[in-house]
Amino acid sequence: MIQLFQPLTLRQLTLPNRIAVSPMCQYSARDGLANDWHLVHLGSRATGGAGLVIAEATAVAPEGRISPQCLGLWCDAQIEPLRRITRFIDSQGAVAGIQLGHAGRKAGVWRPWAGRSGALPLDDGGWTPLAPSALPFAADHHTPRAMSRAQIATLIADFASAAGRARAAGFRVVEIHAAHGYLLHQFLSPLSNVRDDDYGGSFANRTRLLLEVVEAVRAVWPAELPLLVRLSATDWLDGGWSEPETVELARLLKARGVDLIDLSSGGLAPGAQIPLGPGYQVRFAERVRHEAQIATGAVGQISEPAQAEQVLRCGQADLVLLARELLRDPYWPLHAAEALGHRLAWPAQYVRAARQDTPIHDSTAGLD
Repeated sequence: MIQLFQPLTLRQLTLPNRIAVSPMCQYSARDGLANDWHLVHLGSRATGGAGLVIAEATAVAPEGRISPQCLGLWCDAQIEPLRRITRFIDSQGAVAGIQLGHAGRKAGVWRPWAGRSGALPLDDGGWTPLAPSALPFAADHHTPRAMSRAQIATLIADFASAAGRARAAGFRVVEIHAAHGYLLHQFLSPLSNVRDDDYGGSFANRTRLLLEVVEAVRAVWPAELPLLVRLSATDWLDGGWSEPETVELARLLKARGVDLIDLSSGGLAPGAQIPLGPGYQVRFAERVRHEAQIATGAVGQISEPAQAEQVLRCGQADLVLLARELLRDPYWPLHAAEALGHRLAWPAQYVRAARQDTPIHDSTAGLD
């Protein structure tokens, strides 16, 4: 039995297989609104056979965008463009998910192909970001404002409101982004959080905001649908967020209604020495799965079908999330099924072309 193509049930939702499209920023929105690019980008991965298609980090507030071109769900006008996308994903037999986040001190930067890096100047569309403490991400980033208690309360409400809009837009999975050095991760790590109030210092204080966000989102997110959290398992920096803390946090998240932890790492600060290589982050998913007794998703240079199958077969994770490989090949799940000897149906529109023994010059089929 091929594990990669077995269904996965979380609460009352069943994913058709164990392959997920990892959230990938496209930097292609205007005023937070999804457009044709997002439809084709996400829709093609659903057509390609992924069981779960997760839309990119979507800001819960305007100042929470990584770049001015990032998606948002801070107002109702942003619902319908996303609903168009979820309808198509559903029509392909996949499940639509969305990652909600706030970039914190990493907000307001140039998009990658702008020819410049770092923060946008304030007179060129940039803004002063918010963070747990007034510590910049890097020398070429703005120094953020330390968040007040009132701003923290607003942020929690923003996450809950965005989750409600996500459901209205047709998403059936929400993932809270608390990784890669963005705001919720910034609160977790003692390297970026030097507060002396209830949100800084001890492990209990540094995890308080994420737990309060999860509780607020779970309160509005339907009980029958799953809630995911993405964590960076380690900062890869001395004195930073650590693997044992991740395990303990995963236990707390499970108790508050989180159904799966998506384990990545790093992103908090420049200079981290990360030992890159195939499957280099899978061990985090394995450890959390076994020690916290919660379902996990594995990421990190997973590219070969046999590699993805082994992660699941060996009990290292319950789900594999692919990013770069699905950019290179949107039909990776269909090709993986062939490589592993599993029958997975191609879209009806493609099935004749997908068969090696079928000529595609039959004009009556419209394939010449």
